[in-house]
Amino acid sequence: MQTRKLGHTGPETAQMGLGLMGMSDLYGPADRGESIATIHAALDAGLTLLDTGDFYGMGHNEMLLGEALQGRRRDQLQVSVKFGALRDPDGNWTGNDSRPAALKNFAAYSLKRLGLQHIDIYRPARLDPNVPIEDTVGAIAELVQKGHVKHIGLSEVGPETLRRAHKVHPISDLQIEYSLISRSIERGVLQTARELGIGITAYGVLSRGLISGHWARAREGEMDFRGLASPRFQGENLAHNLQLVERMRGIAQAKGISVAQLAIAWVLAQGQDIVPLVGARTRQRLQEALAANEVTLDRAELERLELAVPAGAAAGARYNAHAMAALDSER
Repeated sequence: MQTRKLGHTGPETAQMGLGLMGMSDLYGPADRGESIATIHAALDAGLTLLDTGDFYGMGHNEMLLGEALQGRRRDQLQVSVKFGALRDPDGNWTGNDSRPAALKNFAAYSLKRLGLQHIDIYRPARLDPNVPIEDTVGAIAELVQKGHVKHIGLSEVGPETLRRAHKVHPISDLQIEYSLISRSIERGVLQTARELGIGITAYGVLSRGLISGHWARAREGEMDFRGLASPRFQGENLAHNLQLVERMRGIAQAKGISVAQLAIAWVLAQGQDIVPLVGARTRQRLQEALAANEVTLDRAELERLELAVPAGAAAGARYNAHAMAALDSER
């Protein structure tokens, strides 16, 4: 497994990471045993970066990961944790809290659930509009000084916030959605991150399964996060977007790879400072994703992809209007 460094100050990780959210939340039921087996398979294959959030399943995801990591060498992996997203007992989203006292409390609970002595990368899930980013980053920096956190990351923030945060403490990486059909990062965010020496951990590289090659129009009625809150999976938007997938399929077939492998390889090809996170929930899907590590797209193939699925080609926003309004990165 090749490696990449997360920014100028972050850790060196495998060039692909594993996102764990779907093992606990938002994408329908998941099998606990298969989830743990998938985490183990990822580690055995050389993946080192494991991404979770304290609000994924309201703590379930962290406990799941903690169980999976028992007996594993701590120095051979990095755990990235997002905090601050608030939920009620029904699972509804109720805002964000990145106050210094709150985040220190969140970190204490995360360390306990994970069974770890430190978190490798700690980051607010979204920008809290009520708390200056300087206060949030400053409080995490105190956790760094005490050894509870190794590196500070951010998620879904724009250029100005990146600059302000980086002045307080070096930011290792920005976690943000980036895929062949989600490319708003290219309108300033990516350029600013590179200017500051901040790495990118790209989530949604398969656009929540939409460009995996496995989604079908018949699944439109599935009422998980995608059917309920993602316009790209609804109605005529879905029909249009699946046509884009068929264009990708033609390119993938010509190369002898799957659509998912093509999509992941495209993200890998966008720069050595970008580490894609794959959200595989099963060993089968993980193995398909891992094969993308062996795929190299030449200039002609990248140009074909650009013509087939140009920036802005997708129909529908990546979140509903309420969630989009919370994204500092989209302002």
